[in-house]
Amino acid sequence: MEKLDIRNKADIDTRLPLISIIGRPNVGKSTLFNRLIGKRRAITDPTPGVTRDPIPERWLLGNNPVTLVDSGGVKLDKDGLDYAVSDKSLSLLSISDAIIFLMDCMEVTREDQVLLEELRPYTEKVVLCVNKIDDVKRSDLVWNFFSYGYQRVVGISAAHGLGIEDLEDTLLGMLDLERTEEEPEEPETIKLAILGKPNTGKSTLMNLLTGRDISIVSPIAGTTRDVMRGTFIYKGTEYTVLDTAGIRRKSKVDDDVEYYSVNRAIKTIDDADVVLLMIDITEGISDQDKKIANLIVRRGKGVLLVLNKMDLLKGTPNEIEAIKDRVRFLFPILSFAPLMPISALDGVDIGKMLDMVWSVWRQLNKRIDTSALNTALQSWTHDNEPPRGPQGHYKVLYGTQVSATPVRFLFFVNRIHGFPETYVSYLKNMIRRDFGFANVPVEISLRERRRNPSLHDKGPSKNESAVQRVMKSSEGKPKKGGTARKPGGKARKGKARENAEKIVRNQKQKRK
Repeated sequence: MEKLDIRNKADIDTRLPLISIIGRPNVGKSTLFNRLIGKRRAITDPTPGVTRDPIPERWLLGNNPVTLVDSGGVKLDKDGLDYAVSDKSLSLLSISDAIIFLMDCMEVTREDQVLLEELRPYTEKVVLCVNKIDDVKRSDLVWNFFSYGYQRVVGISAAHGLGIEDLEDTLLGMLDLERTEEEPEEPETIKLAILGKPNTGKSTLMNLLTGRDISIVSPIAGTTRDVMRGTFIYKGTEYTVLDTAGIRRKSKVDDDVEYYSVNRAIKTIDDADVVLLMIDITEGISDQDKKIANLIVRRGKGVLLVLNKMDLLKGTPNEIEAIKDRVRFLFPILSFAPLMPISALDGVDIGKMLDMVWSVWRQLNKRIDTSALNTALQSWTHDNEPPRGPQGHYKVLYGTQVSATPVRFLFFVNRIHGFPETYVSYLKNMIRRDFGFANVPVEISLRERRRNPSLHDKGPSKNESAVQRVMKSSEGKPKKGGTARKPGGKARKGKARENAEKIVRNQKQKRK
């Protein structure tokens, strides 16, 4: 087995000051977390225990970058997943630089009492935050919480944003930071999203890459709910990896929490540079995998088909090649996507997968010079001319690359109506072959080149005088047989000339 050289493995960016939000279930931790970072990152729901894994997010505290972590609720009954959730939450205490201990102003439970004692050794870095102070009548309730012996007590309403500035000022003082005017730059990183059906090994791969147990691994479908983040460095490049909830068919989603989890998972496609679409190699491809693939291609993202659980294969000759052929047959929309068989459990071929991620990311960011593209276009159309339509041959006149990530090209044609899709596919294949876009989706748009009508309309002749132009405009449509041949025609024509000369003289006098 190859040795995977991943450095600086961490589920939470410990290079920045770390602030954790701790509390019992359903006390408002995720609401406060979303309020502070300014977006709906964590799922909020009245159901206790919605948040399971710690959710880290880079937060600007007075324009100072810190890492804010939303934790799962700590319960007294520690059975099954509850034990794993509580254990993960309490493990944050020792590594945090500041701890927001959240309590409900209307109720103090046995779980609150247990947490009060758990936090005693960390008193110097705790701010006791009394939540749900939603109106003036509840303000006096905050004083009751000073009796627990913590020197920093702040009343807030996470839902309405009351007291948030006081909380931020308290945290700035605890971390010895000051508010600044300039916002720091976001560090550059390659973003990976791990998508797929439940129990395909997404969380196992996430934990392997980051070197920590970020995501709770369980055979129970739907264990992961929020989008989990982790960072690692491989061959000098920093990666951010996003572990998502397993995406099931709508008919299988039977509660609101899973509905929001699946929607968050789908939205991570927009946040990612490259998507790792996890497929259980022992089960094969489902219709749901095909739907996820369609979403990825429509958004123009890089994608790897990761065939996980190689360790469960029987070891028969050419077994992997047969699986690859079947995937290619069932997945024509991802004919360009690399196939990467791995074992996330045993760490087999993870390095090959990351090397391919880097290659796909480079292709997504590649730009082609317009002159080089049109030189190649002449060669492509010479070797294979566009077919003929009812009104003559279709022609591709010229093209340009309009964007990278996603890779998009625009070609101008003589007629867009009925332009054959087969020839558009031919252009895509040529672009992939000649310009190194072999493993990424390529989108081509067509535009019909319209000539300026003024180029076709006859303007006044250079030798035509002003008098002649006035006469022509006053004549209207010429009559059959001409004017001069009819009786009195010459006289009428002479009179018209005199009138035209008079109009031109008057125009000249006005200009003077």
